Amino acid sequence: MKISYHGHSVVKIETGEHTILIDPFLTGNGQTDLQAKNEKPTHILLTHGHNDHVGDTIHLAKDHGALVIATFELADYLATQGADTHGMGIGGSREFDFGTVKFTQAFHSSSYTDNEGTVHYTGMPAGLLLKIEGKTIYHAGDTGLFSDMKLIGEHGIDLAFLPIGDNFTMGPRDAARAVEFIEPKIVVPMHYNTFPPIEQDPEHFKSLVHSADVQLLKAGEEVRF
Repeated sequence: MKISYHGHSVVKIETGEHTILIDPFLTGNGQTDLQAKNEKPTHILLTHGHNDHVGDTIHLAKDHGALVIATFELADYLATQGADTHGMGIGGSREFDFGTVKFTQAFHSSSYTDNEGTVHYTGMPAGLLLKIEGKTIYHAGDTGLFSDMKLIGEHGIDLAFLPIGDNFTMGPRDAARAVEFIEPKIVVPMHYNTFPPIEQDPEHFKSLVHSADVQLLKAGEEVRF
């Protein structure tokens, strides 16, 4: 299995038969190395409905027949746009061809603005807890710090992707506290430096973490297990 980071909150997971994109905000993302025209996902996983996370989901799903896995209201909306979707709820888990997906809570908001400027309510924001090829991966999505992250940590997290941008999500100090709660073996900071309000120095976050292997990945780099 290959797990790579691609700027903002974009993560790609490649197994022998499947290519999974998480929050594929590619077009208009100055931090990513990916181009939507070159990506052929089999599955797309979404944490919430904001445009900088849904990104290129609709046309990637329609062009390549990718299954979109998201919270129910977001999945329902994307289905009206022609995507093949599977809706889930917070706390629910399901086995897919590539592994198990469980949605965790996240403290944020969730809505999608279409090309006409209409805002669509897209349910609760979420984090993703994935079990793939013997690894447990936590993608926190956009969230503030919350104490129940300790319960997420009880799953035995091999790898966590945590936002550090502040303003809309946790900043470096709260994210470092989240590492204490989750106790992952490896942590990768995300959701920073894409826009002026979330500019951060990832080295500062790294200096605050003492209990995990902090990997500061540039767009396109792989996680090192």
